[in-house]
Amino acid sequence: LQGPAHGLCPHTDGEGVGEPRFYLLAKDSKETFGFCLHEELGCQGHVIRQIEQGGVAQRRGLQDGDRLLQVNGHFVDDMDHLRVVQKIKASGNQVLLAVLDGDSYEAAKSLGRDLSQMLPDDIRPRLCHVTRDKSGFGFSVSCPGGTKGTFQLSVLQEGPADRAGVPPGSWLLELNGDSVKSYSQTQLNKKLKQSGNKVTLLVASRAVEEFYRLRGLRVTAALADTSRLPFKVRELHMVKGPAGYGFLLKEDDCSSGGVGQFLWDVDAGLPAEQAGMREGDRVLAVNGESIEGLDHEQTVHRIRAREDQVTLLVIDPAGDEFYHSVGFGGMVLLWL
Repeated sequence: LQGPAHGLCPHTDGEGVGEPRFYLLAKDSKETFGFCLHEELGCQGHVIRQIEQGGVAQRRGLQDGDRLLQVNGHFVDDMDHLRVVQKIKASGNQVLLAVLDGDSYEAAKSLGRDLSQMLPDDIRPRLCHVTRDKSGFGFSVSCPGGTKGTFQLSVLQEGPADRAGVPPGSWLLELNGDSVKSYSQTQLNKKLKQSGNKVTLLVASRAVEEFYRLRGLRVTAALADTSRLPFKVRELHMVKGPAGYGFLLKEDDCSSGGVGQFLWDVDAGLPAEQAGMREGDRVLAVNGESIEGLDHEQTVHRIRAREDQVTLLVIDPAGDEFYHSVGFGGMVLLWL
C-alpha cells in the first residue's frame, strides 16, 4: 500500500533529543495494527507497548516505549488517553503516526520543550470541491518535464479553485476519487471536461508533497484535510429525557450499496431534535467508535451502553452521496 516508512535520520541535538519518526500503518479489516497504547503510572505520554511479533507495527519499525505525538496529523500528546485510542480506532485500516523514542521524549519533557513545535504545522493533503463559474474552474494544469501522472496546478486568485482552498502550485493526486498517476495530460483534460460543473481534487502543497516523498510515504485521501468541503459530519450529544431520546433507528440500504443505520421519526422538542438530528441522517459512530460492520442490534446495544446519554456521529444524505460519488464513502471517519 505504500513504500517503506522510514523515519527521519536518527541524529539528536546537543541536548540528546532525537527527532520524531513517521509511520503510515496499513492493515486489512481482519488485522489489528499490532500494538497497544498504554497510559502508565510514573511514565509521561501515550506509550507504545505490546508490539506484536510480525505485526504491522513491528514491520514498519515502531519500537517498544515510543511515545505517540500525532495521529493523522493531529497532535495528541496533550489529549485524554481514551480520546487518542478512539482516534486510532476511528481511523479504520490506515493511520499515520508520529512518535518519539522514549529517551528523547523524557529528555524533551525535562527541558520543558514544546513537543508540538518539533512537528510540521500541516502534513495533510487537501480535499477540495470546486464549482465552475462562467470563467471555468479557476485553475490550469501543467505537466512538468512531461512526466506522465505528474501534474501541477496554477490557481487563479479569487477564482473558484482559490475559494475552494486549492493551494497555488500544489500537486494534483486524485480527480473525483481516482488517482491521476497513470494519466497523460490529454486523459486528464478529458476527465476534467467530463466532470461537468463540479470537480473534487485531492491536492498536496509543495511542502506536503516533499514531506511524504522524503520519507518514502504515499500521500492518500485517508489523510486529507476536509475542512474546506461543503459537506460536514455532525456530532450529536444527547442526554435522555423522561420520554427518551426521541428518535427511531432503522437499518436500510445505502444508496451506494450495502446497509446502514439511519435516523427516523425525530420527535419535536425532545433531546434528538434539540441536538440537531434530522430524519435521514446516517449514523457513522456511537460514543466515538465507528459502527462500520455492525448490524442493527449491535448498534442499538452501543447506543444503550450508557444509560442516560449518547454521542452520535452522523452525516446527512447529501453529504453521504457526495463522499460515495468520489469513492470515499467508507473513509468519512478518517477525516474527523
